[in-house]
Amino acid sequence: MTKTAKPPLLPTALPMLDTPAAVIDVPRMQHNIRRMQSRMDALGVRLRPHVKTSKCVEVARAQIEAGAAGITVSTLKEAARFFDDGVTDILYAVGMVASKLPAALALRRRGCDLKILTDSVASAQAIVAFGAEFGETFEVWIEIDTDGHRSGLVPEGDALLDVARVLHDGGASLGGVMTHAGSSYDVDTHEALVAIAEQERAGCVRAATRLRDAGLPCPVVSVGSTPTALTAEHLDGVTEVRAGVYVFFDLVMHNIGVCTADELALSVLTTVIGHQADKGWAIVDAGWMAMSRDRGTQKQKRDFGYGQVCRIDGSLVPGYQLSGANQEHGILSREGEPDLDIVARFPIGTLLRILPNHACATGAQFPEYHAVAPDRDLAVWSRLHGW
Repeated sequence: MTKTAKPPLLPTALPMLDTPAAVIDVPRMQHNIRRMQSRMDALGVRLRPHVKTSKCVEVARAQIEAGAAGITVSTLKEAARFFDDGVTDILYAVGMVASKLPAALALRRRGCDLKILTDSVASAQAIVAFGAEFGETFEVWIEIDTDGHRSGLVPEGDALLDVARVLHDGGASLGGVMTHAGSSYDVDTHEALVAIAEQERAGCVRAATRLRDAGLPCPVVSVGSTPTALTAEHLDGVTEVRAGVYVFFDLVMHNIGVCTADELALSVLTTVIGHQADKGWAIVDAGWMAMSRDRGTQKQKRDFGYGQVCRIDGSLVPGYQLSGANQEHGILSREGEPDLDIVARFPIGTLLRILPNHACATGAQFPEYHAVAPDRDLAVWSRLHGW
């Protein structure tokens, strides 16, 4: 794994923040952006980052400035916000339904190069009917299921061609195919990740080949997850990769093996507010409302509870984690034997930072980030909320 050379950051403003607060280590974030962009450049494909991780204009701007081409969003509200900031090439990577077509139309009429997604004949029919009614040629991509993880059409199924023909014959622009190897989150060896990455690539390329062999257009072949993007040995036939959590990374990604702990760029600043000394607990003001309910490491080989404990400067406190969480209270404890010196080790008022299991979920708990810049200044970056 690559490692950052930057020392921990401690701006003088950090101890002045109200806690809990979401903190971005900007040098780590920039390192992660460069790492992914360099890999995509070497593999000869475009990178279309998924901004659902950060939902933050400043973060997306840094990704685009590094070389990313367009963005992926999970809500039309995200699409509108990033379009307002000047991003025009946007993929809405959630299956389209008729009730959301007016919002998609409004964005396209404003000049947004919005692509939408389908994986069913019913959805495709709704898209072409709406497009015909309002004189709009939607660009539509077809979602492909390459691992049985969630949504999409299997590459060899009849439904793929059925959906494509509805779109093409109905006047829509058939823009391409896309897939997401969500099953990559379930493994933790390089060999397994390489196999899933190839399964993802081969399945999506096969779907594109079938469309083209049937005389249907398929200019884009889009694949992506952070683990497969970082382990694919080649991407022959692929035109672009989508990945999101790499910008911050998190403990799930650390357990999978695609990042080191010192590449995790998002943490939650928290304050010790009490103790249960006989249990070896320190109580902090970051509960699940701050960290989220996501316990993604629970099913992995290393369980970090609700997060790994760090000092205020971002350096790890080995063996200590947020082992439990109520709504506004977190329980900090040592793995294994209780720490009966917990009161002296973490006095009331101590500021700590907690690395999250799932950066997307933890980020979603906050309306803003406190970004620690390379010059150690502190900036406030807004985060989009809602749907």
